[in-house]
Amino acid sequence: MDLSKAEQIAAFRFSLIAPIVSRQTPLAPGELKAYLTATTMRTFDLPCSKERVSVRTLERYIAAYRANGWEGLKPKPRPERESTAISVEVLAMAEKLRRERPERSVEQIIFCLEESDLAKPGSIAPSTLARHFKKAGLSRSDLLVNPIQSGTFQRYETDTAHNTWQCDFQHTLYLPDPKDPKRRKKAELLAIVDDYSRALVHCEFYWDEKLPRLEDGLKKAILKHGFPTQFYCDNGAAFSSGHLTRICGKLGIHLSHSRPYRPQGRGKIERLFRFIDTSFLPEVYKLIEEGTITSLAELNTAVTSWVDGYYHQRKHGTTKVTPAERLASASPRKKLPFNELTEIFLWEENRQADKTACVKLQGNLYEIDSELARKKVTLRFDPFDLTEIQVWYNGQRFNNAKPLDMHRSVFDKVAKVATEIKKTEETPSGISLIKLAETKRQEMLSNDVLSFSSPNGEGRGI
Repeated sequence: MDLSKAEQIAAFRFSLIAPIVSRQTPLAPGELKAYLTATTMRTFDLPCSKERVSVRTLERYIAAYRANGWEGLKPKPRPERESTAISVEVLAMAEKLRRERPERSVEQIIFCLEESDLAKPGSIAPSTLARHFKKAGLSRSDLLVNPIQSGTFQRYETDTAHNTWQCDFQHTLYLPDPKDPKRRKKAELLAIVDDYSRALVHCEFYWDEKLPRLEDGLKKAILKHGFPTQFYCDNGAAFSSGHLTRICGKLGIHLSHSRPYRPQGRGKIERLFRFIDTSFLPEVYKLIEEGTITSLAELNTAVTSWVDGYYHQRKHGTTKVTPAERLASASPRKKLPFNELTEIFLWEENRQADKTACVKLQGNLYEIDSELARKKVTLRFDPFDLTEIQVWYNGQRFNNAKPLDMHRSVFDKVAKVATEIKKTEETPSGISLIKLAETKRQEMLSNDVLSFSSPNGEGRGI
């Protein structure tokens, strides 16, 4: 700013406050307020525009003049900042990453550049790169026909981690059908997010959202993190089942549901799903198209890499810290031994034994103790394994049921996973955010991290 312009601005500001600062006699009560209020109602020709001034601005001018005189009314020059210029080579790669996947955010592109050792950590300002993209016509609004809108939700947050877990399913993407590789089959994501930290306490893909997918994911989350105080979900059939109600009751977890047609209560997990759509989905579809990912197990490995290596390590826009850091601040939660927790998660079905002391479950025929013939018994079982069935009567456990005629080894709501599909040759794609996230996850991985494997081989999830 040249001196003449600074002098003009100082002169204008002084003209606004001159009746006050130049006065020799004390102001009468209320006189200052009346003058300032009247001044704010006028429109002035400023040296650079026409506008009004606020009472707070006039008070600031008065204080500055009384403290530093005329010099205090001059605008302060902007401090010199270090150059934030980005090299031509890095900009070229950033443009290539944006054109390759327009859904990638500026933050994701910077992550890719830094983890690929193409740029030093912290050397690229997000605002600088965003301005470059806008000037070059490479903003997401320029490249995407229907950019995802953010929506508006009421803000609420618990006061510590593991007080509330929000849970929901997302119809995320399609994979080659294990039974017919020429067709596509929908894979659905079960996500359980901690309300306070925004961390994913469990995240796993399944072929459908029927039971016991939900209970399987909840059990894995509890094994890793302990019990939440509240488990909050929608009113879908999988969330309102008697099995889930019984499990939460035994564990002392408050099971609550959002009101129908009111998704605002699940705002954090809805926002997470939108972030998955723009961050994870385009990256993983690229790997699917290349033939790098062909099975549910490989898909779950990819989402584990993305969550642990990228999502948990990025600063959240609201909390200003990473989900991993916020989650680590929580006090230890109560945990149960694996065998005891497994017992609580067993399913229960009542069956009437026939005169030969046999019962049927899922088309399978079982023999139970002869003294239970013609009695109504309770069968407790793992829906992933119907070869072992507990038998209870009047609160007493008897010998396990003996399989006589087995047609199903798993409950009918448990989808089966077929063989792997031969991978196609990987095309040269440059940089993959998911692969970089997996590298970062491996660097942080310690020996005591729990990993899980579904009994039917679908993959571990996180």
